[in-house]
This record gives sequence, structure tokens and C-alpha cells, in this order.
Amino acid sequence: MEVQFTDQIEQLKLGAGATFHGEGILAITKALLQSGVSYIGGYQGAPVSHLLDVMVQARPYVEGLGVHVEPCSNEASAAAMLGASIHYPLRGAVTWKSIVGTNVAADGLSNLASPGVVGGALIVVGEDYGEGASVIQERTHAYAAKSTLLLLDPRPALDNMVRLVEHAFAMSEASNMPAILELRIRACHVRGQFVAKDNLPAKLSTRNLIEEPAGFDYMRLAHPPVTFRHEKLKVEQRIPAAQRYIVAHGLNESLPGARFADVGIIVQGGLTNALLRGLQRLGLADAFGGSDLPLLLLNVTYPLVPEQVSAFCAGKRAVLVVEEGNPEYIEKDISLALRRLDVQTAVHGKDMLPMAGEYTVEVLARGLAEFVARHLPEVDLGPVRAWLAATEARRVAVVGQAGALPARPPGFCVGCPERPVFSALKLAQQAVGPVHIAADIGCHALATFEPFSSGHSILGYGMSLASRAGVSPMMQRRTLAIMGDGGFWHNGLLTGVQAALFNGDDAVLLVMKNGYTSATGTQDILNTPDDAAKAQAEQQAQLHQSLVHKNQSIEDTLKGMGAQWIRSVHTYDVDSVRQTLQDALTSDFNGLKVVIAEGECQLERQRRVKPWNAARLQRGERVERVKYGVDEDVCNGDHACIRLSGCPTLSLKDNPDPLKLDPVATVLEGCVGCGLCGANAHAATLCPSFYRAEVVRNPRWGERLLARWRERFSAWLRPAATA
Repeated sequence: MEVQFTDQIEQLKLGAGATFHGEGILAITKALLQSGVSYIGGYQGAPVSHLLDVMVQARPYVEGLGVHVEPCSNEASAAAMLGASIHYPLRGAVTWKSIVGTNVAADGLSNLASPGVVGGALIVVGEDYGEGASVIQERTHAYAAKSTLLLLDPRPALDNMVRLVEHAFAMSEASNMPAILELRIRACHVRGQFVAKDNLPAKLSTRNLIEEPAGFDYMRLAHPPVTFRHEKLKVEQRIPAAQRYIVAHGLNESLPGARFADVGIIVQGGLTNALLRGLQRLGLADAFGGSDLPLLLLNVTYPLVPEQVSAFCAGKRAVLVVEEGNPEYIEKDISLALRRLDVQTAVHGKDMLPMAGEYTVEVLARGLAEFVARHLPEVDLGPVRAWLAATEARRVAVVGQAGALPARPPGFCVGCPERPVFSALKLAQQAVGPVHIAADIGCHALATFEPFSSGHSILGYGMSLASRAGVSPMMQRRTLAIMGDGGFWHNGLLTGVQAALFNGDDAVLLVMKNGYTSATGTQDILNTPDDAAKAQAEQQAQLHQSLVHKNQSIEDTLKGMGAQWIRSVHTYDVDSVRQTLQDALTSDFNGLKVVIAEGECQLERQRRVKPWNAARLQRGERVERVKYGVDEDVCNGDHACIRLSGCPTLSLKDNPDPLKLDPVATVLEGCVGCGLCGANAHAATLCPSFYRAEVVRNPRWGERLLARWRERFSAWLRPAATA
């Protein structure tokens, strides 16, 4: 990766008594080292990818502690990595993105949880839930309950989050249950400080090796018949041990109310800050976290401790359970626990709060107002209702204004090598007809938005080729599956390619080979260009220099598996991509046809090239930059170029000709000179209004002389042209 985490790595080195400053996810990373972790792995994905990215760059330091760091090929391999803690007292941590990662890891988690662990095992999951999320709307809680995993949802304060990480390892060892620490986006990015501790070298590590393997113990296998015994151990020993640990170490926080004692609120720890802000709006909390109502903050949401819940509810007329997401697992468990213990406190939750969606301050304030109106009628709700009405009025006003504005869907980065492929695909379909397109997770999923509107299904990362297996035999025309190189290595090779080759499917696969898992933060993968290739491209100073083709791992893998029809094409050559796609969709070859679209991720290229060019300029060296523009006299105002591209730097401006009404196309300064606009115009035979210019800084003497002659010649021509 080109992004450097130098400052963050220095924060990881802080010793006892030093003050750590930073984001929540970095505090979690520091807490792992303070807990004596032996190994760390995972698969990247927001909002927790920062953890693995920093650890990879901090390898020289953490290896000195004996910590093994390994980026995994997918979440399943990360979950399997925790198997080291089944037999040995090794503390291990892995991380991945939310429920989509947990879905992939589910098999490994089940087989890890069945025999249990002797070394603390922790999974850090980014709970990406709500309207701002980028994934399906499901919850990690279901997996914790299904597989009997500890689930921690820490109150978003750095000292508390660090405390919970340290206790998660200890509780995992005390109960033999793997632990999940779920972090919402706000928790990952909350900023604060805490007093650091020394990083602890693990007792067993890469610097203090295990002398002999563990003796054979069938009870440590997830295999019948012992799996039936494991099920009893979960209920009879592990959950009770976890519950005892929760109470003994005060992991859940019970806060007394300053004014009221006969009603209370039970809340997931991760929602504490939003809840307190909502209570502030009702005048029932202060800015420092003090509440007028008693609160039970569940830093551990599975398992619950029935006696702890009943003790909090005893003597209260009603409690409100604040639980984000659907179904209401915690609310049901609390209601059941109270009824079994014959505690008759009224339990409210989803009857006053929305069943689904993110619990923002406004959402919580509405639910709290309903709860208070029913059980605390003496509280004046006029101010909060006025605030909610004003907030809604502002929202309606903004929506009304936005209705007059053009839609701005998310799109590819400027110069993204995947945009020209979808331009070419639009052109190819003009020739062969509309095609059923199986889309996939990744940057290329942005093509589902305008102007491409391309994709009929998204079934999972790397699963596009597999997802067309049922529909393609029913189609008169061939279907197309689109997959990134990250998805290819994550899951697509086995679930899609292997199955298509084994079954002899007549399918077309388009692989976006940009050299990185770009959508998750441009992490390296098996076909990432090496440093030598990057240095060569910089020396050549060519924007269209393809780096990814220097790594042939995808092509070699496909050939080794028996794929016979493979074509590679550079993404920016729109006409060649169009022709190759047409060939694949109309070829007489009956079998898997793979088109590999090569073009380095533009984000990574710019991160590398910009500082390199800046250094060359400082040394007074010649630097050339390609720039594209539109000849306003030639542009006819059709704007087909914009509809075919969608590039953010291709825009409109007023026509300089007073006799023409239509605005003309223009290229904004953010252009990186990828050449897509001109390539589209050529491939689609649009108007020849685009021009290419080379902007040279620190030119050579010959270039200066030639430029002066050109200026004189142009000046001589201009009067004649005007006449």
C-alpha cells in the first residue's frame, strides 16, 4: 500500500503511563498488543480495515514482540486461523467487515465454537448497520447466539473500549468461548485518549516457540460424536462461566438516575453516546454523561446475565430496551428472563422505537419521548417536541430543494480504469443486444448507478459467475459475469470459475484486474504489481503504462485450471474492450470465456506518482502532464460523451457562441489525463471535439525554442483565419 501509517505506528509503541491520542479502531489495535496477543489476521473491509493495514505496516515492530501478522485471503481463512487457540494458550485476534464477513466465516466459527478455545480468541467486527451502511442489513448478534460466542458491544469511549478488549481475552479463556467485539462506524472513528500500558510479549510466540505439539484429544475436534458433548458444555459450563466473569469484573455498567428511580433504560453499550444525547434533548441528561434515569449499559450483549437484569429492573414500573436492529434479540431475552424470575416490570422496546434502521439521536429522542410520556407524565416534553418538529421541517425543506437538483449517485474515481470498461460494455450491447449481467461486490458495483445502470444481481463477494449459473441456460443470449481481481482471489476462483469449468458452462466472465482490493482500501493481493514494476512505470512517466500485466498470476491460474478462451485487454482502449466483449458474447467457442481488463487502480497510481513528480519538480527536472480538453467550436452540445462516461471531470459550461443554446462539454481541472473521453468519442464515433495536450514544466531548451516558433506561427495564422 502507498498510504503510510507512520504516526499511528508510533502510537502503538507507547509504554505505561503515556497518553494515547487517536481513533477508536487504533485504540483497539493498541489494546491487542497490551493484551499479549500472539497472532493477528483478518480480511480488510470498512470500518475496521485500519486495524489490519496498520498492523501490516508495523510488522518490523510487532515481530519484535513475537506477534505473527497475516492478512488472510478471505474471512473464512481468518476464522480458521483462530484454530491455533483450540489446543494452545495462544491469544489470537482476527478482524473483518460486519455481517458479510461473518457470513463467509460462519463455517469456521461454528467449528471453532464447538470444541471451544483455551487461548483467548477475539474477532473484531465492524458492525456496519443503518442507512449509512454499505452492506445488507443483518446483525452479528444472530451468529453469537447461534454458535454460542461471546458478543461485546463497548460503550464508545477509548478507555472503555481498551478495557473490554483486555477482558475479552480473559473472559474467552475463562469460559472457553471465542469472543466477538462489534464496533459501529462511529465507535471506530470516535477520537479520544487513554493512559497506555506496556505492550506484553506473549508467553508463546514466534520468539518463544511451542516445543512439542499438543497430545491427541478427540474432545478438541468439531466432529461427532463429541459435538453432542460440546453442546452440553456450552450450556452447562461455558455460558455460566462467562456470566460469572461479567459480574465479577463489572463489564456491564449500572448507573443510578439522579431524579427518577422507578423507570430505567437498558441499552447496548455502543449506543450509549447517542442515547445520552437523546436524553439531553428531553432535559434528562447533562453534557457530561449524567442521566436522570437509571441506565444499564450492556458492554456484553451475549450472554446476558438474568440476575443482573432482574436486579436492575426490580422495583421499577417500566424499562425501555434500546436495541438497534431487527429482530429484537436482546429485548426478547430480557422479557423472558424477567418472566422466568417473576419480575413484573413492564418491558418496552420496539413498540416505541423503530423495528429497523439506525438509531440516530432524532430517532431515539422520539422513542424516549413516547416512553417518558407514558411513564413520567410530569416531565415537560414541549422543548423536545418543538426541536423534533423543527428538525423535520428542515429535512422537508432540504428534500424539497434537493428535488430541483439533478441526482448525484456515487461513481468511480476520476480516471478509474473500470469506467472505460462499462463504457465499452454499453457500446458492445448496442451491437449484440441487451445482456443479463451478474454484478459483484467491489468498485465495479458502482456501475449499477447511472450512467451505466449495469447489473441484475449481487449475491456476494466473488460470486457473480456462480450466480448466473441458473439463469444463463434459460437465456437466448449469453450472460456476462463481472468480477474484480480481489473477488477472484477471495471467493470467485472456486465458487465460480471451478464450477463453470467443471460443468462446461457456456459463460462469459469479465475480470477487472486493477492490481489491488481497491474498494476496501487498496490492499495488496496476489496479483499486485511489485515495487520493480512500479519504479519502471515511474521512470517511463507513462500514464497508460499497465503495471498489472507484469503479474500473470490470474492468467496462469486460469490456464492451469483448464480455461481455453482467455483474452487480455487494456481498459483505457475502449474500442478494443468493446470488440473483445463482442467476440466473447458471440464466439462459436462453447465454454468459459474470460476477458481480463487490465488497468492499475488510479488512486494507487496517483498516490505514487504525485509525490514522485513533486520531487522531480523540486530538482528542476522536466515533468510532463497529459491534459484533455474540448474544442468549443467543434462541440455540438449533444453530450453523448457525458452519458457514455460519467466522469466527474467531464462537465458542462455555457456555449461561447451566442447563436447556440445548448451548453458545451468541458474538462475540469481535476482531470488526470486517462484519455477515456477521447477514447469514447473515437469508439462511439462521436464528434471529434476532444483534444490531447502535453503540459511540460521545466522544458528543455529545444522545447522552449519550438514553443516560441509555434506561437509566432499561430499568431501569423490568426489574423488570416479571422478575415
